[in-house]
Amino acid sequence: MNPLTRAEEEIMQQVWKLKGGFLREIVEAMPEPRPHQNTVATLLKIMAEKGFIKIEPYGKRAFKYLPGISRTEYSKGRVNSLVRRFYEGSFSNVVSAMVKDNNVSIAELELLIKQLKKENK
Repeated sequence: MNPLTRAEEEIMQQVWKLKGGFLREIVEAMPEPRPHQNTVATLLKIMAEKGFIKIEPYGKRAFKYLPGISRTEYSKGRVNSLVRRFYEGSFSNVVSAMVKDNNVSIAELELLIKQLKKENK
């Protein structure tokens, strides 16, 4: 599945937050400056073609837009893609880079390992 563009991601964030909604609701949930309603409608249609949005007709001219993919599913896919493209597919390389750049401390890693061991029991 191809990733969303930045503009599509912004719209998708609102659809996830609202758990679906009508065009007007989605536009109103967007941060200022809000995109034009026609722009959002066009992007929602494109996102539906990509499989990210489901469209439910309501009456003759109204549509409800629902998430076609969960935030968790999308996030996992994006992280996996990033790891494949920039870290040779190795999560160990990611962690090593984070430690080298001081983004993660050894103490935080140890805590994470403890949590993971606890969850996998």
